[in-house]
Amino acid sequence: MSAPLGPVMVDIEGLELTDADCELLRHPLVGGLIFFARNYRDRAQLQGLIADIRAVRPEILVAVDQEGGRVQRFRCEFTRLPSMQVLAAKASEEQLQDVGWLLATELLAVGVDFSFAPVLDADDQHSRVIGDRSFCADPKRLELFARPFMRGMHEAGMATTGKHFPGHGHVLEDSHVELPEDKRSLEQVMESDALPFVDCIASSQLDAIMPAHIRFVNIDSQPVGFSRYWLQDILRGRLGFGGVIFSDDLSMEGLVLQAVMEGEFVQRWRRDVIWGLFVTTETAPWRRWPPCRITYLRENPASV
Repeated sequence: MSAPLGPVMVDIEGLELTDADCELLRHPLVGGLIFFARNYRDRAQLQGLIADIRAVRPEILVAVDQEGGRVQRFRCEFTRLPSMQVLAAKASEEQLQDVGWLLATELLAVGVDFSFAPVLDADDQHSRVIGDRSFCADPKRLELFARPFMRGMHEAGMATTGKHFPGHGHVLEDSHVELPEDKRSLEQVMESDALPFVDCIASSQLDAIMPAHIRFVNIDSQPVGFSRYWLQDILRGRLGFGGVIFSDDLSMEGLVLQAVMEGEFVQRWRRDVIWGLFVTTETAPWRRWPPCRITYLRENPASV
């Protein structure tokens, strides 16, 4: 019988497993692994790496950001997908479904369980990081493009993850390098940027949601991913979402500035986050706090 999945999603540094990687993957708090471009050379290498990972932890979930356009981690020997904005401007509903199916089928064929897709942020030309990753600028129309795309993913057998709830397109700052703040009221957000999430939840298209690393200062003091108000009261309560909630990358500067530098990361995670929230941490050379993650996992095997 396989062990239960833990709530933490981790990553590895290279093209093959190290002894340290294997030790981390065996930890009971670990339940998933995310790939980056640095982990990929070609399909044969990737399939071998996934086989090695599953030999260490057979039940682990394996994921990647394979959106198309700028954000496509696997390129060589994979179909080069257009950005969603380019696709939505030209594709029919049937073609949108076909691209969703193609994205999912190529990943499943090499052993990747799912991609963190699609982006449900509306591109209102404010955001440095969203842009053409979005299907369109109008949040009221975005579901018309996202729905057939997700239908294609489901047809192939892949779960969908909508990001970045309740919408990242309105803020200029890139949360990979700073913590964006949005000063709008709750109803202003819910009647605009959040509409694609509301619509896709209502139509039962979303299996998972990834919250934005944004602080809505007139709604709650915490960034959305650490906010019990946003995750429990709004997402679970008001919108009735019952799927998985995945945190965005906790090594992103926005969260480093907000939580790690305040020394409150572990306390806030344990206080506000619900079971089923996965945490991704990118082991880039500049990452400030690898000892924090490793030490905490080793010393607290059942603390979540």
